[in-house]
Amino acid sequence: MKNTFKSVAVLLLISIGLNVSAQSMEKKFRTVKVEIKIDAPAERVWEAMVLDYGEISNFSPYIYTSEYTNGSLKGEVGAERKCNFNAKGTQWSKERIAEIDKENMVMLNVVIDGAKLPLNFDNSQAFYRVKDNGDGTSTASYEFQFRTKPAFLGIIAKGGFKKQMSGTLVGLKHYIETGERVTGGTDKYKEIKKKYPKATVIKT
Repeated sequence: MKNTFKSVAVLLLISIGLNVSAQSMEKKFRTVKVEIKIDAPAERVWEAMVLDYGEISNFSPYIYTSEYTNGSLKGEVGAERKCNFNAKGTQWSKERIAEIDKENMVMLNVVIDGAKLPLNFDNSQAFYRVKDNGDGTSTASYEFQFRTKPAFLGIIAKGGFKKQMSGTLVGLKHYIETGERVTGGTDKYKEIKKKYPKATVIKT
């Protein structure tokens, strides 16, 4: 079960005021939000998080491989990707970019299918956001609004999401600042995680 929650947590998500129409979100859901400061311009962070949508395995220590699917070639509305959370590819998610606000650097990501993930796919969504700090640095954040299936797993899963989403942001920071990949199935994250401050968990 521990590995299952780790996998779910990589469904990186950040929220900020988009018109949420991609998922129904009709049932009660939980929210986890994390952020981290990155020593790079906002445009570079946006490129890694959104424009290179199918390449999330470059910086997530919980995704073994990722790829564009369904004819997608770049990060734009309608682009789809598949993320594999183990070496055998038996645990995976398929995701789609539902909305993009380029001016404010906000992207809405939805999970449309998956294997061995305890998510209600019609009641889980993610937002990615990048903020320009005005000094050559930027802040990247993920907000995950989710409901588990079965629902009672939500209490347990929320703590796991916080840990794993925070780890993904640390991986993103390292990848952008050094160019070195942090991919699932390697020891890179264990090697580098103590070099950086932990991501900040925002109370929701």
